Amino acid sequence: MRKIAIVGAGQAGLQLGLGLLDKGYEVSMYTNRTAEQVKHGKVMSSQCMFHNALQTERDLGLNQWEEQCPAVEGISVTLVEPEKKEKVFSWSARLQRYAQSVDQRVKMPEWMGEFERRGGKLVIQDVGLAELEQLAEQYELVLLAAGKGEIVNQFGRDDTRSPFQQPQRALALTYVKGMRPMSPYSRVAFNLIPNVGEYFCFPALTTSGPCEIMVFEGIPNGPMDCWQEVKTPEQHLAKSLEILEKYIPWEADRCQNVELTDDGGYIAGRFTPTVRHPVLTLASGKKVFGMADALVVNDPITGQGSNNAAKCCKVYYDAILAHADQAFDEAWMQQTFDRYWDYAQYVVDWTNSMLRPPEPQMIDALVAASQNQHIAAQIANNFDDPRGFSPWWFDAEASQQFLQGTDLNRVA
Repeated sequence: MRKIAIVGAGQAGLQLGLGLLDKGYEVSMYTNRTAEQVKHGKVMSSQCMFHNALQTERDLGLNQWEEQCPAVEGISVTLVEPEKKEKVFSWSARLQRYAQSVDQRVKMPEWMGEFERRGGKLVIQDVGLAELEQLAEQYELVLLAAGKGEIVNQFGRDDTRSPFQQPQRALALTYVKGMRPMSPYSRVAFNLIPNVGEYFCFPALTTSGPCEIMVFEGIPNGPMDCWQEVKTPEQHLAKSLEILEKYIPWEADRCQNVELTDDGGYIAGRFTPTVRHPVLTLASGKKVFGMADALVVNDPITGQGSNNAAKCCKVYYDAILAHADQAFDEAWMQQTFDRYWDYAQYVVDWTNSMLRPPEPQMIDALVAASQNQHIAAQIANNFDDPRGFSPWWFDAEASQQFLQGTDLNRVA
């Protein structure tokens, strides 16, 4: 029985650990918070997961909330004229298969319990370099699946894949109940506000039941970069509603009767999108293998974080099983990460493009989507697999060919 240690009990770490337990591996999970601390703590992310990512959970029997969680049935995009508080254009399209968002305070405690029920060893402790050395001595493979904390910074930054030197958005999440739902179908409702930032919201499942998650993405030093003095849950909700009233009155109108889901139902912060090298060499010479957002950190503007984590888990899970009893050496680690990067690079490129001023062909595509439902559906369903944005989202000539071809298909 092969022995594997995973540091970090989030989407990637727990999903991988649970899958490996079912295949007869001896797996230990190290995390610095108990299930109760996670359950009763603050929200951690927005975690909207699209079909392909959800399927990786289903394949491992981990879709416990499929019936309870509200479905996200579509995507909508609205370009806002902030001075006039008006819509420049707006469109929506249905997803071919629904998405879902389960609060990590619901999911992770349950998965932690399931991990122990399936025979895994769950250890509550902080892990630094000294502890990694001990784990590397005891286990055949040590994986770091924790995207936060000092230890992750030990993995070297890949400058060739990390164009940003500082955070590109001031971020805030607000979990609420009482929001009027979208009609005729639920959706991730994106509002793009030039020189201000972005706001989007969608239905989810939290500790108290169904809710809506409000996501604010403020351009640094702009008017939506305004959370530093917000100290209490009440102030956070008030600031959220103030932003909607100021820029997006149609969204404010849906929020006449909202309240926070709970006192932990909000968070604000910022981080720099970064790609790191996948292998950490310890002082002893032993190797630690990073995964998911320990290595590829995307801004949440495209909602890909938990999707990437689940898909990275699938790549690593398959690679570990295929490796049988061979040594988990650095070459295998690099090869496995490269297989994940074959997918993740498209997510990174698309997400980073949304953080920069839009290029003309990107604007053309969004405008065309407001006039052509086939284009709108293409954009919406690419959230499930962002490889579909390449090359036409990034290249003017390819974009023109794509838009013309789509229009011809509509006519035909």
